[in-house]
Amino acid sequence: MDVKDRIRGSERLKKFIYWLLVPKNQARPRLWVKWFVNPFYHKKGRGATICRRTRMDVLPWNIFELGTNSTIEDFSTVNNGVGAVRIGSRTRIGLGNTIIGPVTIGNDVRLAQNVVLSGLNHNYEDVSMPIHEQGVSTAIITVEEETWIGANCVVVAGVTIGKHCIIAGGSVVTKDIPAYSVAVGNPARVVKTYNHDTGEWQRAVNKNLIAV
Repeated sequence: MDVKDRIRGSERLKKFIYWLLVPKNQARPRLWVKWFVNPFYHKKGRGATICRRTRMDVLPWNIFELGTNSTIEDFSTVNNGVGAVRIGSRTRIGLGNTIIGPVTIGNDVRLAQNVVLSGLNHNYEDVSMPIHEQGVSTAIITVEEETWIGANCVVVAGVTIGKHCIIAGGSVVTKDIPAYSVAVGNPARVVKTYNHDTGEWQRAVNKNLIAV
């Protein structure tokens, strides 16, 4: 039995290791983890920038990757505590974003200000217990390459946004958005899609062009 299996098999040991990495009742790792552990576990591409006022709640037991020439702006929060966070190359995570894994973001993506992508939900089935004690469920969010997400958008767990989409500011994306689409609203719906045959954007006038 290796070290990881021993930790997984002992609830007491697991709690002790977690305490070593993260202060009680906190999500942010201890400074020694940030300085001496995470740099060896996580990948940061050449020319990538994490601005000084970004909150990086990243831990070594899940993946964090930031691609070449990508930027995470100030006042954003990135958390991989319950799922991997992968960010591609030449992508910009705007001011005040919140990204909670599992989340995968492709190349050449732009997230404007105050965007929330959360791949977790809190369980709530047992009404005899506080919700925060019931654990979480996760479903990966995928944002494919070249997509632009406007300010103050929310993308919920399990959603895929296709390539080269535009999500209008203030939208709440609750279902998948097909590639080459413009979506708007709460819940977000597709209002335009790109027709590769005509080379033009066309209005969504039938059910085939609505987010499914």
